[in-house]
Amino acid sequence: MKNEYVLLSIEKNVGVITLNRPEVGNALNLEMAQELMEVAIHCSESDEIRAVVITGAGNKFSVGGDLKSFANEGNEISSHLKSVTAYLHQAISYFARMNKPFIGAINGVAAGAGMSLACACDLAYASEKSKFVMAYNKIGLTPDGSGSYFLPRIVGIRRAFDLMYTNRMLDADEALEWGIVNQVVSENELMSVVLELGEDLANGPMEAYGATKKLFYHSLQETLESQMSLESQLLAERANSTEGKEGISAFLEKRKANYKTK
Repeated sequence: MKNEYVLLSIEKNVGVITLNRPEVGNALNLEMAQELMEVAIHCSESDEIRAVVITGAGNKFSVGGDLKSFANEGNEISSHLKSVTAYLHQAISYFARMNKPFIGAINGVAAGAGMSLACACDLAYASEKSKFVMAYNKIGLTPDGSGSYFLPRIVGIRRAFDLMYTNRMLDADEALEWGIVNQVVSENELMSVVLELGEDLANGPMEAYGATKKLFYHSLQETLESQMSLESQLLAERANSTEGKEGISAFLEKRKANYKTK
């Protein structure tokens, strides 16, 4: 893809998304939000891409919204932000709903919408120099980019309020302790570790990944019985699918499953 602010490359069935405005800390403006949505659609539809990694150019993941560009809109700032968030939110929806694993390689500061985007990843790995801050309330704003959905689910409601009200900044080790990231690795090793994980997951059962996402995202709005009913339905469907039959056969035959053939 020939985007300017959101780059996409493909390595061994892993789509690598790079937020590419390093001169402003990969701050999100209208153009970046639109390109992110376009890349999300491509990733969700591409047969070649079986796992997706997102990171930032330079030494930051994303400092969040480009407040200067927003302020330049003057009295039109409200309508402008509705456009920005329309693209951003549609992108995150595609990432969340696609069957493919969505992995964050958080290579520096993740603030505001940047932290929201990190929280929206299925898995998140952080460099030892990364920092996380919600930042919204400090400037009189409220979260976007799915932050109000994922953050309380990850850290709990009390800690989510703490991060919002106090503008508390977490370093990489604190983010790991709070469950915001899965692992902290050195800055030099971050991309190699994440790409190795992405390549491993790209060889896995994508439709099963997607069904698992569906189960997890539904779980907090269902009763115990309705959630178990959904589990039963999806389990039966997966067992009779091409992936399920291959996985069961491979287990019984004591060989590695091949999920890339249909």
